[in-house]
Amino acid sequence: MVDWKPSASIKVLQQRSEILSNIRRFFAQKNVLEVETPLLAHSTATDVHIQSLSVENSASTKSETLFLQTSPEFAMKRLLGAGVGPIFQICKAFRQDESSKQHNPEFTMLEWYQPGYSMMDLIDEVEQLIQSLINCGSIPRLSYRDIFLEYFDIDPHNISLEDLKSLTNERMDINSDDLNKTDYLQLLLGKFIEPKMPDYCFVFDFPIDQAALAVIAKDEQGIPVAKRFELFCKGMELANGYFELLDPVEQLKRFEADIDKRNERGLPDYAPDEKLIAAMESGIPPCAGVALGIDRLLMLLSGSDNISDVISFTTDRA
Repeated sequence: MVDWKPSASIKVLQQRSEILSNIRRFFAQKNVLEVETPLLAHSTATDVHIQSLSVENSASTKSETLFLQTSPEFAMKRLLGAGVGPIFQICKAFRQDESSKQHNPEFTMLEWYQPGYSMMDLIDEVEQLIQSLINCGSIPRLSYRDIFLEYFDIDPHNISLEDLKSLTNERMDINSDDLNKTDYLQLLLGKFIEPKMPDYCFVFDFPIDQAALAVIAKDEQGIPVAKRFELFCKGMELANGYFELLDPVEQLKRFEADIDKRNERGLPDYAPDEKLIAAMESGIPPCAGVALGIDRLLMLLSGSDNISDVISFTTDRA
């Protein structure tokens, strides 16, 4: 017998509709423009931790590979370069992930950019949005350094790889010798710190190895850090934001470094997004941007611990 029914209840689908309406109302009140960008693109994210889904387009005179977007980030930054001003988008994104309680290969993302905002300005605005949707009160801000000092008495920004490896092996049975600092820090964060963090909190100023597309700047102690943040809600990462890197030379270096890492790991070789680099060369205003998972937000609001409860048809039912 064919299972044709949705996995989400009608009540949750109604709740999803209400959330989307409330989000659009929030940004309308702030005069932030809603935009749409293509789901298909000629380039994709080079990050080694993100694997893209692709399709073959043979309708033109020659066949070409197009990528389903992992995020609308690159296209939205090109709009910023064209002078569109503050923007947001609610859209589908796609990543080649195994399905789990918190992951589906196709998911719904809210992403927005605020020209002239600092990282902390955007954290304030994310808090305002969350407070408008969830009765959570004030959300504490914790630096990445402070949470590791509190739980492990180490400074994650300057601990050596060997010391970090030793600490992790004392706490966990890893059975691997080829991990880097980011791998060890992520293991410690996910296994020991996240379960003990407040129900709602921002973590900011990440190690530079985790900069991704964020600016690197010195913190109050004179240590270079990545000016990015994550919002954790009840042990689940809900949003990821940056004070955006807009230097085309540095951005190209990071793309090329990602490609080298992909080659080392035997991953598909993705070319840098030339259009994004060209937009940066033309000039994108200083800005902060953030991506927020709508499906995970709905999990919080509905009290569900499984993403299949908040999506009408997950990939296995599509």
